[in-house]
Amino acid sequence: MDKTYNPQSIEQRHYQRWENAGYFKPHGDTSKDAYSIMIPPPNVTGSLHMGHAFQDTIMDTMIRYQRMQGKNTLWQVGTDHAGIATQMVVERKLSAQNITRQDLGRETFIDKVWEWKEESGGTITQQLRRLGASVDWERERFTMDPGMSAATQEVFVSLYNDDLIYRGKRLVNWDPKLHTAISDLEVENKDKKGFMWHFRYPLADGVTTADGKDYIVVATTRPETMLGDTGVAVNAEDPRYQDLIGKELILPIVGRRIPIVADEHADMTKGTGCVKITPAHDFNDYEVGKRHALPMINVLTFNADIRDEAEVLDTNGEVSDVYSAELPVKYHGMERFAARRAVVAEFEQLGLLEEIKDHELTVPYGDRGGVVIEPMLTDQWYVRVAPLAKPAVEAVENGDIKFVPQQYENMYFAWMRDVQDWCISRQLWWGHRIPAWYDEAGKVYVGNSEAEVRAKHSLGEDVTLEQDNDVLDTWFSSALWTFGTLGWPEKTPELETFHPTDVLVTGFDIIFFWVARMIMMTMHFNKDKEGKAQVPFKTVYVTGLIRDEQGDKMSKSKGNVLDPLDMIDGIDLESLVTKRTGNMMQPQLAAKIEKSTRKQFPDGIVPHGTDALRFTLAAMASTGRDINWDMNRLEGYRNFTNKLWNASRYVLMNTEEQDCGKEGGELELSLADRWILAQYNDTVKSLREAMDSYRFDIAANIAYEFTWNQFCDWYLELTKPVLQGGNEAQQRGTRHTLLTVLEGILRLMHPLMPYITEEIWLTVAPMIRTDVAAAASDTIMLQQYPEFTESLVDEVSKTELEWVKEFITAVRNIRGELNVAPSKPLNVLLKNAKADELARIEANRLMLTKLANLESISVLEGDAPMSTTQLIGELELLIPMAGLIDVAAEVARIDKQIGKLAQEAERVEKKLGNQGFLAKAPEAVVVKEQAKLDEAKRDIAKLEEQKEQLKAL
Repeated sequence: MDKTYNPQSIEQRHYQRWENAGYFKPHGDTSKDAYSIMIPPPNVTGSLHMGHAFQDTIMDTMIRYQRMQGKNTLWQVGTDHAGIATQMVVERKLSAQNITRQDLGRETFIDKVWEWKEESGGTITQQLRRLGASVDWERERFTMDPGMSAATQEVFVSLYNDDLIYRGKRLVNWDPKLHTAISDLEVENKDKKGFMWHFRYPLADGVTTADGKDYIVVATTRPETMLGDTGVAVNAEDPRYQDLIGKELILPIVGRRIPIVADEHADMTKGTGCVKITPAHDFNDYEVGKRHALPMINVLTFNADIRDEAEVLDTNGEVSDVYSAELPVKYHGMERFAARRAVVAEFEQLGLLEEIKDHELTVPYGDRGGVVIEPMLTDQWYVRVAPLAKPAVEAVENGDIKFVPQQYENMYFAWMRDVQDWCISRQLWWGHRIPAWYDEAGKVYVGNSEAEVRAKHSLGEDVTLEQDNDVLDTWFSSALWTFGTLGWPEKTPELETFHPTDVLVTGFDIIFFWVARMIMMTMHFNKDKEGKAQVPFKTVYVTGLIRDEQGDKMSKSKGNVLDPLDMIDGIDLESLVTKRTGNMMQPQLAAKIEKSTRKQFPDGIVPHGTDALRFTLAAMASTGRDINWDMNRLEGYRNFTNKLWNASRYVLMNTEEQDCGKEGGELELSLADRWILAQYNDTVKSLREAMDSYRFDIAANIAYEFTWNQFCDWYLELTKPVLQGGNEAQQRGTRHTLLTVLEGILRLMHPLMPYITEEIWLTVAPMIRTDVAAAASDTIMLQQYPEFTESLVDEVSKTELEWVKEFITAVRNIRGELNVAPSKPLNVLLKNAKADELARIEANRLMLTKLANLESISVLEGDAPMSTTQLIGELELLIPMAGLIDVAAEVARIDKQIGKLAQEAERVEKKLGNQGFLAKAPEAVVVKEQAKLDEAKRDIAKLEEQKEQLKAL
């Protein structure tokens, strides 16, 4: 082994060897238990971020742990086609050449997207390799590869035939820039400072309020949508408006009569208690409108401009022929925010503007388009979710699926018990095109192909059919991920072996968007041999977010994003600054981020290696909680890898080309040998319990504590007396134990730290393992994970050795207190020693004298000389001070300390004697200064006492 650990020299070498040898693939022995995990497919446009690194570390730890237990393991890898994100990337590339997708046409544009995907779409999968992810690369899937496309189409057609998919006009999140519906997850809510406008709506037919007014006041943050108002809601319990319920108002500017309705949506404690209802442009109003059969008036175009002609629909989304709505000509074609200003101005001109108040509000933006989202009535495809949700809820209720931590079940239930139909269509070109065709009359036909549709419905070639232009929501195809990637709808051997999968690792933010939809789709389309609906996974392990050191969410705009590869490889300061500020359009923000980056990383980021990063992530993985990233912990765990490397070098230096008992021979185990084997056995038990209960933080801390504190700091030291002065059988026993425990540590820690454990194991294993020539023995990842052995429990050795450690620690504490060099031998006198303690000392005299560097250990007879004492229970350890230290030098040192303390005490006394200071300083400051003075005086008294003791020697 090299003198120093250099992860860069070993990581990619081992990974390439593992992948080439096929170690990541299932072993295929179906007589063994199967274990499978499906990686949440990252966007094909993406690159590895800390959240990926966190979740992938957890998954890889689990899969390696199960693989080492002999299970037939599959970690399925793949990427998502990421509809909007990918289309935008390619459109930006075309825009740089002054080309639009419309210039190319649909088919040519899709060809361009596929070209980009083949050239640049594999970035994140290469980065996964850098993280050590032991996925089965031969089974890599893409949500638009032929198999997944066939599965997606089959599911759509089947659900449509079962009346679980329909087309209708409903309110959706509409991106006016990208011209598509988007999901709630793609909406970024931003807190903004805005206004609340209070408008007067005149009462019709001479009606007045209880206080004699001929109008009521409504408040709104979106004046432009009042053009589409179809009602005003008040609370039925509000005494101010009870007599007005059922009466009508005259909608200003438009002149339309609209009713006053009673609805719980109106909160009589907020504002005026009156709420304008615009069902076509607000999600809450949409529900109120349905409850009261109010028409829906759409006043906005897909660009979010005012329409020339309003679209009027009934509560079922059908065009209304009993209700009309004219829009004032002056607003035709007006941009929405210009219309807002114009509406306010006209209300003021009409004398109907009551007041304007400053208002804090949350504004929805499209995370891709970057513009304000509009609730918009559009024709879309929907899944009827309620019938699918019922069995999905029951699967969690009855324990077929468990959440870790369990409290996330409540979030799941809250969504699933109040579920709304799912909008699955998107107005994009990149994605799974909806398998629906329309004839000239607008009748829809659904099937796997146009030929199938024509055959099924006896449509001749004279009937013109046009396929739906929309594509499916990305979440629709990814909802099929656990079974679509295994060959469904075919009954493949992989589907039979690996489904249902074992664990899903995901964030809480997509429990509804992905987790719930996977459960619904999987249970609807998959049955076991007994005909029971199959779940997609047995456990959902929910992770928190990785935040920065201050607890803020990492984002490019904040300049606090950390790249996992920078943690692994290191990055110089200038490159890090460029990386964080390079594409920023705002110079002031870029300058701010540059300043904070230079302050936080004045020397850039040094290399830490993959294992240190993985171990840090695992050690911080408290279930379900957000993690504040800590560079100090990363530094600490890099030191841990160095500690393990150096400890292994010590073992090898004392065992290579030595008789270590592999081929037999007498083994005489010392107390230290028996103790470390017992401690190792206990560690195996507790670490396995932690791994089995998904407490990877506890598992990492157990591995760290045993390896660093017990094995490295104590056991390696305890072996030196035997290796230097023991007989042949004793030395053979210690060498055998050194190798046995180190080899076991490497297997224990391999799931967490795959690279360093592989590198060391390849050297250590042949020296101790008799099965090293067995199949696949050239990698640690296919070795058996350590198991707890009841027969190896040894409480006696643990008790005995802990007493020895206390003895050695007590002597070392005395050295520290007296500033005595470790190289100076000491004499220890024993007082109140019991027979069993004397026996322990005699049995371990060599160990005690060597490790504590003692000249003698003897029982005190007569009076004790001037000594320093430490207690081990009732046993007193006395070390005579005479001749132990240079008295004059020590007195001089103490005098110097006393002088410094006296100066500090004098300074504080003067301060406290200053009446001006006492008059102006806060009480807390005065108290703090008095405490300083008291502490200095106490320290001086202690030092004076020590000095007198020294002079008496």
